[in-house]
Amino acid sequence: MLHTPPLVTAEELERYPDDDYRYELVQGRVVRMSPVAFEHGRVVVQFGALLHQHVRSRKLGAVLTEVGFTLDRAPDTVRAPDVAFIKEERVASATRRGFFAGPPDLAVEVLSPDDLPSDVTARVTEYLERGTPVVVTIDTTNETVTVYRRLASPVTFSAADDVVDLGDVIPDFHCALRDIFE
Repeated sequence: MLHTPPLVTAEELERYPDDDYRYELVQGRVVRMSPVAFEHGRVVVQFGALLHQHVRSRKLGAVLTEVGFTLDRAPDTVRAPDVAFIKEERVASATRRGFFAGPPDLAVEVLSPDDLPSDVTARVTEYLERGTPVVVTIDTTNETVTVYRRLASPVTFSAADDVVDLGDVIPDFHCALRDIFE
């Protein structure tokens, strides 16, 4: 007889050890995530900085990295996108402790070389189905950015001069691919 570990709640995940790993919760199951590689971290900071500068100067909300978002309950799902944006009117609902209740307004995932396409698709779909209006994946290997919106086909940008426009979720925000990968 196989032993199935008990499901974990978001509150139990908050008490997980603070070691060299990050954790997410997918339908009550803990998923351990390894530390990221150099290029991954560099692109997270670069894109996050572009967003933060724009959002802060216009008081549009908050740009966050690796914050847990409770996307579902019973069983619980907590995802932590590499970069996220929360609109100003939703920032007040955040608590000092615990994960953010609900989806981000923008979720950005920087892909790792070992990410399986099926896992990336599942993650993007999960964000969109749980209410995130825009999800962005950044592929550092191919230097591409793909933007996913609910009820729309994904759009992939691959040329250095291509402009990623996220103005529908972050007013007036757009940047060239070269600004992300420089």
